[in-house]
Amino acid sequence: MKCRCLSVTYQYMVCSILFLLIKPELVFSQGYPHIVNYRVYFANVSYQGRPYIGIRTFRNQNLDYILTVDPNTLETSVIKSADCNSTEVSHIQNIAHFSGSTYAKSFQHVRDHEYALQDAGIDYAFPKERGINLTIDLCPSHKPLDKVVFESLFSAFRGIESSLPIAISLSGKWILNHEADLQWLINLKNKGLLTITWINHTYNHRVNKDPLDHNFLLAAGTHVNAEILDNEMLMLKKGIVPSVFFRFPGLVSSHEIMEEVLGFGLIPIGSDAWLAKGQHAQDGSIVLIHANGNEEVGVQDFIQLLNSEQKNIRNKRWILHDLHEGVEY
Repeated sequence: MKCRCLSVTYQYMVCSILFLLIKPELVFSQGYPHIVNYRVYFANVSYQGRPYIGIRTFRNQNLDYILTVDPNTLETSVIKSADCNSTEVSHIQNIAHFSGSTYAKSFQHVRDHEYALQDAGIDYAFPKERGINLTIDLCPSHKPLDKVVFESLFSAFRGIESSLPIAISLSGKWILNHEADLQWLINLKNKGLLTITWINHTYNHRVNKDPLDHNFLLAAGTHVNAEILDNEMLMLKKGIVPSVFFRFPGLVSSHEIMEEVLGFGLIPIGSDAWLAKGQHAQDGSIVLIHANGNEEVGVQDFIQLLNSEQKNIRNKRWILHDLHEGVEY
C-alpha cells in the first residue's frame, strides 16, 4: 500500500515555510476593473521595436489596451494602444510574424492531434531535460485551496530554485468564490517565489452526468465565446494577464470545438500525467493535479513524487520546466 502520510520532518519543513509565507503584508497587482468593449482583435503590433501579435483589445478608464503575444516566446502582455503601432487583420494567419513562429507551430501541433475526445491539444512530454511541467487546475469548488501543494514545492526546492515555474488553470467560478486564495497566489508571484503561467479554464466549467461527448464544453447550450472571453476579462480585472494557453474542462473536446478555441488565438494544453487517474510522470511530462480541495489522491501522489525525487532535486537533475519553454520547437 502506498503511504500517503508526510514524515514528521517533512511536516516541520512545510510548517516552517508556511510561517514564512503567510506574512501580514500583501502585494497587490494592478488590475483593469472597468473593462468595456472587450473583443477578439488580431493585429500586427510593433512595440519598442519588437513585433507582437495582438489577440484582444479593450478599454479601461478611457484608455485603450491590446493583449499581445510574443510569437516566439508565447509570453503575453498588455500594452497601451497609444504606445504602439497596430494594424488589425481579419485572421491570425494574416499576421506578418505568425508564419514560421513558435506560435504557428503550436497551432499545427494541436491540429495534428485534435480529433481525440479526451486529452487533445499539446500533451506530449517535453523538453528533454529531467523534470516536469506542472499544471494545477482550479475548477469550481467550495473547498479552500490546497496550499500544501505549494508549501511542499517550496520545501522540496528550498535553496535550489528562487522562483518556481508552474501553470495554474483558472476557472471563473473558482475565482469568484476564492478571493483570498487567489490573492495568496498572486502575492507569491509578486514576491518572486513563483513564476505563474495563468491558463484559461473557462468561466463556468460546466459539468453534468451525460456521456463525455455531451459534457463539459460539449454540453448543449454552451457559449464558447462567453466561456473564454468572460474568464479573460475576470482575470484582467483581478490583475492577472491571461496566457496564450487554454485547458479544456475535463480535458474533453472535439474537432469542431478545438478549431473554435484556436480561432480565439489560444493553444490548448492537455496532460500525459493526470496523477489522480493513475498516470505516471515521466521526464518532461505535463503533469496535471487539482488543488481545489476535490482531489486528495492527486495531491498526495504529487507530494510522493516530490519525495521520490528529492535526491535528484538536490543535485539539480530534476527540475520544474516553464510551459513556454517546452513549446519552443
